[in-house]
Amino acid sequence: MPKIVDHDQYRKELLMRSFDLFAHKGYSSITMRELAQGLGVSTGTLYHYFPSKEALFLQLSEELEQQNVLHFLTEAGNLPTLSERIEQVFNFVAKNEDFIGKQTLLWIDFCQQQDWANISTKEKLKEIDEQTIQAIADYLQISDRKLVDFVFNLLYGLLLRRLFGEESVSYTEQGVLVSKMLTAYMEQ
Repeated sequence: MPKIVDHDQYRKELLMRSFDLFAHKGYSSITMRELAQGLGVSTGTLYHYFPSKEALFLQLSEELEQQNVLHFLTEAGNLPTLSERIEQVFNFVAKNEDFIGKQTLLWIDFCQQQDWANISTKEKLKEIDEQTIQAIADYLQISDRKLVDFVFNLLYGLLLRRLFGEESVSYTEQGVLVSKMLTAYMEQ
Protein backbone atom coordinates (compact mmCIF):
# COMPACT_ATOMS: atom_id res chain seq x y z
CA MET A 1 0.00 0.00 0.00
CA PRO A 2 1.42 3.41 -0.94
CA LYS A 3 2.47 5.78 1.80
CA ILE A 4 -0.03 8.59 2.32
CA VAL A 5 1.70 11.92 2.83
CA ASP A 6 0.00 14.97 4.32
CA HIS A 7 1.77 17.52 2.13
CA ASP A 8 0.79 20.52 4.25
CA GLN A 9 2.09 18.88 7.40
CA TYR A 10 5.28 17.76 5.67
CA ARG A 11 5.85 21.28 4.29
CA LYS A 12 5.40 22.69 7.80
CA GLU A 13 7.86 20.13 9.21
CA LEU A 14 10.44 21.11 6.60
CA LEU A 15 9.90 24.77 7.46
CA MET A 16 10.35 24.29 11.18
CA ARG A 17 13.40 22.08 10.78
CA SER A 18 14.98 24.66 8.45
CA PHE A 19 15.01 27.31 11.20
CA ASP A 20 18.06 25.86 12.95
CA LEU A 21 19.90 25.58 9.63
CA PHE A 22 19.19 29.22 8.81
CA ALA A 23 20.07 30.30 12.35
CA HIS A 24 23.36 28.41 12.23
CA LYS A 25 24.60 29.64 8.84
CA GLY A 26 22.51 32.75 8.19
CA TYR A 27 20.18 33.43 5.32
CA SER A 28 22.88 34.79 3.05
CA SER A 29 25.33 31.94 3.61
CA ILE A 30 23.14 28.90 3.11
CA THR A 31 22.06 27.46 -0.22
CA MET A 32 19.02 25.39 -1.10
CA ARG A 33 21.36 22.44 -1.61
CA GLU A 34 22.75 22.85 1.93
CA LEU A 35 19.23 23.24 3.32
CA ALA A 36 18.12 20.06 1.56
CA GLN A 37 21.18 18.20 2.81
CA GLY A 38 20.62 19.42 6.38
CA LEU A 39 16.96 18.42 6.20
CA GLY A 40 17.81 14.99 4.78
CA VAL A 41 15.80 15.49 1.59
CA SER A 42 16.70 15.92 -2.04
CA THR A 43 17.04 19.37 -3.53
CA GLY A 44 14.14 18.44 -5.84
CA THR A 45 11.92 17.68 -2.84
CA LEU A 46 12.75 21.04 -1.32
CA TYR A 47 11.98 22.84 -4.60
CA HIS A 48 8.73 20.89 -4.85
CA TYR A 49 7.53 22.56 -1.64
CA PHE A 50 9.32 25.91 -1.97
CA PRO A 51 10.09 27.54 -5.33
CA SER A 52 13.07 29.43 -3.90
CA LYS A 53 15.11 30.04 -0.77
CA GLU A 54 13.33 33.37 -0.40
CA ALA A 55 9.90 31.70 -0.57
CA LEU A 56 10.98 29.12 2.02
CA PHE A 57 12.30 31.86 4.31
CA LEU A 58 9.17 34.01 4.00
CA GLN A 59 6.93 31.03 4.75
CA LEU A 60 9.17 30.13 7.70
CA SER A 61 8.98 33.70 9.01
CA GLU A 62 5.21 33.70 8.80
CA GLU A 63 4.92 30.31 10.51
CA LEU A 64 7.32 31.30 13.31
CA GLU A 65 5.49 34.56 13.98
CA GLN A 66 2.14 32.76 14.12
CA GLN A 67 3.56 30.20 16.53
CA ASN A 68 5.17 32.90 18.68
CA VAL A 69 1.86 34.74 18.99
CA LEU A 70 -0.07 31.54 19.71
CA HIS A 71 2.51 30.45 22.29
CA PHE A 72 2.43 33.89 23.92
CA LEU A 73 -1.38 34.11 24.06
CA THR A 74 -1.63 30.59 25.48
CA GLU A 75 0.98 31.32 28.13
CA ALA A 76 -0.06 34.90 28.95
CA GLY A 77 -3.60 34.32 30.11
CA ASN A 78 -6.14 37.07 30.56
CA LEU A 79 -4.50 39.46 32.99
CA PRO A 80 -6.80 42.18 34.36
CA THR A 81 -4.64 45.31 34.11
CA LEU A 82 -2.73 46.98 31.32
CA SER A 83 0.34 47.05 33.54
CA GLU A 84 0.27 43.29 34.03
CA ARG A 85 -0.31 42.66 30.32
CA ILE A 86 2.62 44.86 29.28
CA GLU A 87 4.89 43.21 31.82
CA GLN A 88 3.78 39.81 30.52
CA VAL A 89 4.85 40.76 26.98
CA PHE A 90 8.31 41.76 28.22
CA ASN A 91 8.58 38.64 30.37
CA PHE A 92 7.67 36.44 27.41
CA VAL A 93 10.43 37.99 25.31
CA ALA A 94 12.86 37.52 28.22
CA LYS A 95 11.91 33.86 28.55
CA ASN A 96 12.28 33.28 24.79
CA GLU A 97 15.14 35.70 24.18
CA ASP A 98 17.46 33.23 22.49
CA PHE A 99 14.86 32.05 19.98
CA ILE A 100 13.43 35.53 19.30
CA GLY A 101 16.96 36.92 19.02
CA LYS A 102 17.84 34.33 16.38
CA GLN A 103 14.68 35.20 14.46
CA THR A 104 15.51 38.89 14.60
CA LEU A 105 19.06 38.37 13.38
CA LEU A 106 17.77 36.20 10.53
CA TRP A 107 15.29 38.90 9.49
CA ILE A 108 18.12 41.44 9.47
CA ASP A 109 20.33 39.12 7.40
CA PHE A 110 17.46 38.44 5.01
CA CYS A 111 16.70 42.15 4.62
CA GLN A 112 20.35 42.92 3.83
CA GLN A 113 20.16 40.56 0.86
CA GLN A 114 16.99 41.99 -0.64
CA ASP A 115 16.53 44.12 -3.70
CA TRP A 116 13.81 46.34 -2.31
CA ALA A 117 12.52 46.99 -5.80
CA ASN A 118 10.75 43.65 -5.26
CA ILE A 119 7.64 45.09 -3.65
CA SER A 120 6.04 41.68 -3.01
CA THR A 121 8.82 40.65 -0.60
CA LYS A 122 8.61 43.94 1.26
CA GLU A 123 4.81 43.65 1.46
CA LYS A 124 5.02 40.06 2.74
CA LEU A 125 7.40 41.07 5.55
CA LYS A 126 5.12 43.97 6.42
CA GLU A 127 2.09 41.65 6.45
CA ILE A 128 3.85 39.20 8.80
CA ASP A 129 4.87 42.04 11.12
CA GLU A 130 1.38 43.57 11.05
CA GLN A 131 -0.26 40.31 12.10
CA THR A 132 2.00 40.11 15.15
CA ILE A 133 1.52 43.77 16.04
CA GLN A 134 -2.26 43.46 15.77
CA ALA A 135 -2.35 40.33 17.94
CA ILE A 136 -0.31 42.04 20.67
CA ALA A 137 -2.37 45.25 20.36
CA ASP A 138 -5.51 43.17 20.87
CA TYR A 139 -3.95 41.42 23.87
CA LEU A 140 -2.85 44.73 25.41
CA GLN A 141 -6.25 46.23 24.58
CA ILE A 142 -4.58 49.30 23.12
CA SER A 143 -6.15 50.71 19.98
CA ASP A 144 -3.72 53.62 19.53
CA ARG A 145 -1.21 52.32 16.98
CA LYS A 146 1.44 54.81 18.07
CA LEU A 147 1.43 53.36 21.58
CA VAL A 148 1.66 49.81 20.30
CA ASP A 149 4.55 50.82 18.03
CA PHE A 150 6.20 52.43 21.07
CA VAL A 151 6.06 49.12 22.97
CA PHE A 152 7.42 47.16 19.99
CA ASN A 153 10.19 49.68 19.35
CA LEU A 154 11.30 49.42 22.97
CA LEU A 155 11.20 45.63 22.86
CA TYR A 156 13.22 45.44 19.65
CA GLY A 157 15.68 48.01 20.93
CA LEU A 158 16.10 46.10 24.17
CA LEU A 159 16.51 42.82 22.32
CA LEU A 160 19.21 44.31 20.07
CA ARG A 161 21.05 45.89 22.99
CA ARG A 162 21.11 42.54 24.77
CA LEU A 163 22.23 40.76 21.57
CA PHE A 164 25.11 43.24 21.38
CA GLY A 165 26.21 42.33 24.90
CA GLU A 166 24.37 44.73 27.22
CA GLU A 167 23.02 41.96 29.44
CA SER A 168 22.65 44.18 32.51
CA VAL A 169 19.49 45.72 31.01
CA SER A 170 16.56 43.68 32.34
CA TYR A 171 13.40 42.88 30.40
CA THR A 172 11.51 42.72 33.68
CA GLU A 173 12.70 46.11 34.88
CA GLN A 174 12.08 47.70 31.49
CA GLY A 175 8.64 46.08 31.30
CA VAL A 176 7.69 47.53 34.69
CA LEU A 177 8.95 50.97 33.62
CA VAL A 178 7.06 50.87 30.31
CA SER A 179 3.89 49.69 32.04
CA LYS A 180 4.08 52.58 34.51
CA MET A 181 4.71 55.08 31.72
CA LEU A 182 1.89 53.87 29.50
CA THR A 183 -0.57 53.51 32.36
CA ALA A 184 0.14 57.08 33.50
CA TYR A 185 -0.06 58.35 29.93
CA MET A 186 -3.37 56.61 29.21
CA GLU A 187 -4.92 57.85 32.47
CA GLN A 188 -4.44 61.46 31.37
